[in-house]
Amino acid sequence: MQADYVIVGAGSAGCVLANRLTEDPNTHVILLEAGGKDTNPYIHIPAGYMKLLDHPKVTWGYKADKDSGLNGREIPYPRGKVLGGSSSINGMIYIRSQPEDYDHWAQMGNRGWDAASTFPYFRKAENWEGPADEVHAKGGPLFTSQNRDKPELCEIAIEAGQQMGWAYREDLNDLPHGLGDHIGWVQQTRGGRFRASTARSYLRPAMGRANLRVITNALVHRIVLEGKRAVGVEFSRDGSTHRADAGGEVILSGGAIGSPHILQLSGIGDPDHLSGIGIDTQHALKGVGKNFQDHFIVRVQAEVQNIATLNERSRGLRFAAELMKYAFNGTGMLTYAASLLAASVKVLPESATPDVQALFASASFALGPKRVLDTKPGMTSGVWQMRPESRGCVEAKSADPREQPVINPNYMAEDRDRRTVIAGLRKVREWFNTPALRQYLVTETFPGVDVQTDDEFLAYAREIGSTVFHATCSCKMGSDSLSVVDDRLCVYGMEGLRVIDASVMPAVTSTNTNAPTIMIAEKGADMIKEDAQRRHEAAA
Repeated sequence: MQADYVIVGAGSAGCVLANRLTEDPNTHVILLEAGGKDTNPYIHIPAGYMKLLDHPKVTWGYKADKDSGLNGREIPYPRGKVLGGSSSINGMIYIRSQPEDYDHWAQMGNRGWDAASTFPYFRKAENWEGPADEVHAKGGPLFTSQNRDKPELCEIAIEAGQQMGWAYREDLNDLPHGLGDHIGWVQQTRGGRFRASTARSYLRPAMGRANLRVITNALVHRIVLEGKRAVGVEFSRDGSTHRADAGGEVILSGGAIGSPHILQLSGIGDPDHLSGIGIDTQHALKGVGKNFQDHFIVRVQAEVQNIATLNERSRGLRFAAELMKYAFNGTGMLTYAASLLAASVKVLPESATPDVQALFASASFALGPKRVLDTKPGMTSGVWQMRPESRGCVEAKSADPREQPVINPNYMAEDRDRRTVIAGLRKVREWFNTPALRQYLVTETFPGVDVQTDDEFLAYAREIGSTVFHATCSCKMGSDSLSVVDDRLCVYGMEGLRVIDASVMPAVTSTNTNAPTIMIAEKGADMIKEDAQRRHEAAA
């Protein structure tokens, strides 16, 4: 089989690329996805994500390495293995992040990736439920929306944030440069009552095009190389090995775990690492799998009284009422994202902008990565450091594509990271004890009032903390010795090979990473088209 472009991974980026590249009926695309179709009903019901994070058929079942800094715990590391990828299993929070993040990318030598240059691609993607304005656009593939249901406890948490001195922002995607501490309602990748994964938003409208072929249950083994040129992809499906040839380019969109893993399986990476696992080096590029970054989240939870929470609404007759709301009106708790509101605050004096993100939920959960609601009324804030300095790695363990690679986010390896996590937990405790919230507070359940010293907070974080599912930066864009792609997302030293997904971020964005990943794919699609046009003109 042959096409102009072979895309590996039908996730948050791959679905965008498949749609945009096949807008030209003369451009043929093969899209390979290791998982199956997105038929599981929990994918499409927004609150269904709670059932998907460890689902054996729609995730890879990854675990982070025991040496990731969490007292030897091998925490679950969910990544989507289904059409839509992680956009089909995530918490649907749509936040574009601080404009300073993208200006920082540009300052690192990545031309055209500053805030002003990336902003149009957020708008290009968007089909906002409200009227178009200077911030939001209509007519794009990606449904975005505000939650209409605003629980009373969340309203009070915003009031408490204002008592902390945090400014209320009507729109968390309308953030000027230099903005200080703020709080507001998050937006969602949801259209109507259903999740707006990239499979729904981008891929499904393109599936009827004759120039797009989507192949599911296709496990990629390696990139086929002719010298320093990528000419295709070898994959297995239904027990047989196949090859998809690319007349133009091979595009890796396997995410921050999949893309470096496939490069390494293909002999592209650090020669010392590759030789150690029995893979011959085809192209030395030592940054592959390095610079790996993730947000590390730690919860503060409390029992509350005299106010409604989701815990009670999730059981018995009240849950039956929620089912009816969803079925007849498309409203209620089944439409909720992982959080309904978020605060961005500065906890370290040396930080120039907010350095901690604190999500809030009018609910509390049993400890662990699974979202199991408590029986007693409660509230939770999950807090993470926006810009971790610690760097980890993604490394193939062997030449077998079926073996999980080493996934080591190397959490809290740097002193600044540890100080930020401790200060963030203290800030959330202070938030919970403002007058607005304290009147409902029964007791802090986690970490608990007995935890007071920095060492105790840090020990709690290592024992309880987990991933926010923001795996990024393992094939970084840049010009230094660890860079894997240039600012056109082309792999250094190779021809016909690009990486377009969250792995190319040179530094993780401050907040949730799904919206930025879609932006990267939108911009990357334009780059592919522009470069193809230049080649055509040069050949004419």
